[in-house]
Amino acid sequence: MDLDPRQYENHAINDNDINNIVLSYLIHNCYKESVESFIACTGMKQPADYLENMEKRKRIFHFALEGNALKAIELTEQLSQDILENNKGLQFDLLSLHFVELVCSRKCTEALEFAQTKLSPFGKEDKYMEKLEDFMALLAYKEPEKSPMFHLLSFEYRQQVADSLNRAILAHLNLPSYTAMERLIQQATVVRQCLSQEAGKDGPPPFSLKDFLKS
Repeated sequence: MDLDPRQYENHAINDNDINNIVLSYLIHNCYKESVESFIACTGMKQPADYLENMEKRKRIFHFALEGNALKAIELTEQLSQDILENNKGLQFDLLSLHFVELVCSRKCTEALEFAQTKLSPFGKEDKYMEKLEDFMALLAYKEPEKSPMFHLLSFEYRQQVADSLNRAILAHLNLPSYTAMERLIQQATVVRQCLSQEAGKDGPPPFSLKDFLKS
């Protein structure tokens, strides 16, 4: 008999699979102490070389998250020049973080000089023009955090750039760019959407992680 994906509650999950999903999430996000505790509690095998790579990624991630983009760039290039050379969009985002830090520190002259030397070359490509104009517009405001482009100064923006950098480094190391948990949620979302479309109004509603966690 064919399996009905709507009857997922009846499908048993192996504890080792769950442990691997959790471990994947912890390693991806550089939670070193949690990784060590989890491995000790579960008796799982320690992944090869995970500590060395995690320590390097953790330092780079936190420098980017704190807005110290130049240090993040320096450490990334120590890993490999190819990571940023092959990802100009990420390079632009990191340089823009440093520009924002200069603007927030009211070092407008230094920020303008940095933009002219490091950011303006990206303006030759249309895909960077709008974002470049938004960054440059910050210089026009005495309180850039109250400008229409205030989101570029936010923690959320730094988080987005830091996450992108972490994924790029993982890809360079031939490791998954997304955690097993993220991929499962993506897959569950697509499957539920397909089921909903096939069954019409009688089908299950589109997958919502928020609603699922409440159920």
